[in-house]
Amino acid sequence: MPRGDKSSYTDKQKRQAEHIEEGYEHRGVGRNEAERRAWATVNKETGGGKKRGSGRGVPTSNISSKRGGRIGGPRGSKASASRPAAARSRSAKKAAATRKRQATKRSGTRKAARKK
Repeated sequence: MPRGDKSSYTDKQKRQAEHIEEGYEHRGVGRNEAERRAWATVNKETGGGKKRGSGRGVPTSNISSKRGGRIGGPRGSKASASRPAAARSRSAKKAAATRKRQATKRSGTRKAARKK
């Protein structure tokens, strides 16, 4: 079977790949790249083409396709993604200042402990 042959995939896997590909194209990814990513996602979720034999009933996970296009992973961070960039930047600067302040406080206690 030549590389890239999709005959060993089930109809459901082919539909999944087509749907995932449309989603990538909708987000502005080129056609070839969208197709490549779609099949990679199907392979990751289902373990590749259909396989026969006992013990093949491995549960599938669709976390890979749920993750696409989300900031911060498959769940969470929806609130921060909808906030304006300026608000997110302000929060990041505040967090950085807090980390810096706490680091200097920790290093001050270390210096005091060394003097003893």
